[in-house]
Amino acid sequence: MTSNPQWIICEHCDSVYSPVPLGQGEIARCVRCAAILERGGQMSIQQLLALSIGAALLFVLANAFPVITISLKGLSNQATLWQSVQALAQGDISPIAAVAGLTIILAPMLQIALLCWLLSYALVGRAAPGFKACMRALEHLRPWSMLEVCLLGILVAIVKLAGMLDVHPGLGLWALAMLTVLIILISGKGIRRLWKDLEGVIP
Repeated sequence: MTSNPQWIICEHCDSVYSPVPLGQGEIARCVRCAAILERGGQMSIQQLLALSIGAALLFVLANAFPVITISLKGLSNQATLWQSVQALAQGDISPIAAVAGLTIILAPMLQIALLCWLLSYALVGRAAPGFKACMRALEHLRPWSMLEVCLLGILVAIVKLAGMLDVHPGLGLWALAMLTVLIILISGKGIRRLWKDLEGVIP
C-alpha cells in the first residue's frame, strides 16, 4: 500500500479517500456514511486570524458587561457571566458552577487564545511552538465550549421573566451572541488545514 500523507480519512467510518479540488460552496461527503469530509472555499489564514482577534475582543465585552438587567419597582440588578457563575457557587449546587465556568468562560477563552497563537505564526508560514499540543488541545476543547447553550438559556430566562419583571438584555448578551457565531466559524474542522499547510515546517 503506497503512503500518501494527503489522504482524507472519514472520522466516522475510517474510509480513506484521495483529495479532490473543491469549488466555492462544494462539499465532499463520504460515500459510505455520508459524513462531510471537506468543504470548498475555506477561509484564508488572514481571515481566520482576523475573526479570532474579533472573538477575543467580543469575549472581553461579553465578560465585562452585563448580559441581563432586571428591574422591579425602582430596584434593578444586573449580572455578568462571571457573576452568574459566582451566584451558582454560593448554594448547594456549587458543582454546577464549576461546570458552567468551564463551559462558558474557561473553554472558550482557551480556544480563542490557542487560535490566535497558532494563526499568528501560520500567517508567516511557521508552526507555532507547541503546535501539535495546541492542535490536540483545540480538538479536546471543542466539545466543552458551550456558549450557544448559555445563550439559549439566557434567552429562555428573559422570555420567562418578562411577564413578571422588567427585563432588558445587556451589551454582554449581544457580544455573547456574536461571539457564539464566531466561535462556530473559526473552531470547526477548517482549522485542521494547518496540518497540511504547515506540513513541511512542523517540528
